[in-house]
Amino acid sequence: MSGPDPSTGGGHPGTSFPWADPYVYNAREHGLTGDGVTNDQPALQALVDTLGAACAADGQPRTIYCPSGRYSIRDRATDWRSGVSLIGAGRSATRFLLANPADRTVSTPLAWFTIENHGASRGRHIADCTFACFEIDGSGVYLEEYDPYSKGLGLQFVLRGIFRDLYIHDVPSTGFGCDFLQDTLVENVLAVRCGRLDPGESMGGAGIGIGIGGWGSIERCTIASCTAVSNGTNGIFVELQDAGWPATRGIRVIGCHTEGNRFGISDWGADGLVVSGCTMLANLQAGYDVSALGPSGVAGRGGVVTGCIIEDNIRDGVAIGNTPGPYTFAANRISRNGRYGYWQHNLDSGRQAVAADVIIDGNEFWGNGLDGITVDSALIDPTVTSNRFRNNGRRCEQGYDGDGDGVSYTPLSVVDTTARWRPNGHKGKRVTVAGQCAIVAGNSRTELKLAPIRPGSPTAWTDGPPPSGARYRLPDAPGVRAGIRLAADTDSATICGNRAWDSQPDKTQTHGLVITDSGDCHAGFVHDNDLLGNAEGTSRFDTVPSEGCWYQNPGLEDSGGPPP
Repeated sequence: MSGPDPSTGGGHPGTSFPWADPYVYNAREHGLTGDGVTNDQPALQALVDTLGAACAADGQPRTIYCPSGRYSIRDRATDWRSGVSLIGAGRSATRFLLANPADRTVSTPLAWFTIENHGASRGRHIADCTFACFEIDGSGVYLEEYDPYSKGLGLQFVLRGIFRDLYIHDVPSTGFGCDFLQDTLVENVLAVRCGRLDPGESMGGAGIGIGIGGWGSIERCTIASCTAVSNGTNGIFVELQDAGWPATRGIRVIGCHTEGNRFGISDWGADGLVVSGCTMLANLQAGYDVSALGPSGVAGRGGVVTGCIIEDNIRDGVAIGNTPGPYTFAANRISRNGRYGYWQHNLDSGRQAVAADVIIDGNEFWGNGLDGITVDSALIDPTVTSNRFRNNGRRCEQGYDGDGDGVSYTPLSVVDTTARWRPNGHKGKRVTVAGQCAIVAGNSRTELKLAPIRPGSPTAWTDGPPPSGARYRLPDAPGVRAGIRLAADTDSATICGNRAWDSQPDKTQTHGLVITDSGDCHAGFVHDNDLLGNAEGTSRFDTVPSEGCWYQNPGLEDSGGPPP
């Protein structure tokens, strides 16, 4: 291949590119074939090196334009250079096909620039690169063992980057796995079935995963209008990479959609992460997660989640723990999740933090399997105001055993023609049959619909569907299913202006407010809450609240509630 002459531009690309720009280079004129057979990686690497050297010499960024075609990238990742952009003719028009047939130990990201392999740092970063309008297909990469670096894009320390209109799918690890993004936009990226080789709970395996902290306490990065479906761990997450670094501010996730991942959106170490106008649906563990699961073991803090739909997640809508606080959840719909709408808890592996200044304001909690809000780890100065808790506790059906001629199994269901279950009365339960367990995503009167065993899996069973007629068992429902349940120390809470009720003819939400024998509400300011209309009563206090001010809570005083 004869290289382009950077002094004269890209060889008059206007004949095959819509803009006559001397700094745009048509890949077909510089050794890439796009025929889906020829290995185009060596030619791509040579072109990136040439244009990167030219940009370093004169300061003028260059662009590689890849017309429609199937570009095979085999057996080696492409080392990227500052000032080199890669533009295609459109998602699904320009396709990069990743594969490693020559060596099953080699990962082949389309482009990478990393600390480990290239010495990436603040002083040795890549800048002014745009990646746009193409597809990355990772289905041809197979590894002897899982490698978190087997990404679609794997760049670290990027300054003034733009990643737009990308379709990344079936990558062994994270699809878009770029870290330390300063003054960078990630927009309209579609990530599907990434983390394909993730064994379950390993690092990476996300649709869009962004490591943070490398530039210091502020990294200005926006993730907007992205979609992440059926990825192995997170749909979208940010994670602090070193516990010794300050939690990072300046990151926004706006208008994104996550569906069918393990977690929808996760905050594993940011400070003030803004999540706005997003949808988090049918994820297997939680729609939104704040915890110490990231490599630094540091949970997010100071975040704001607002205007989101967090619905139909198999376990919890929001799961938050290991954080010192504060955190704000405002004006969200948190509904039809399999267990809790909101679960405050600490993972054993992370900091056992008492979370301060958590605000839960103006949200809708309805149709969740158990409680609207459950507090299982200590809070201080929480504010729970102006929320509506309606028709929660859907997991109300008692235990059930079945077998015989009317029982059959499919990869994602159990059918018992003799059953007469309340719709979604087993939501979130584990069904046990023939030594296997599966999670019930929902049910009709005669069918249990099951969650896949992992994101993107076509089955709920580890060993295949059980034989027809095999005996199955469903456990009992818990007796208490509340609007708000306090099962840990809660100090100086403000709980006011909430309404917790059940409008169904056959009510499932047992109480408006419950304090368990392991919980407490000390020095609370609890007033103007409407707790009338639940299945069993307004409240239940296994631990009587201590001190505080309680008044104008209709029905609470009449039911033997705490003294004013």
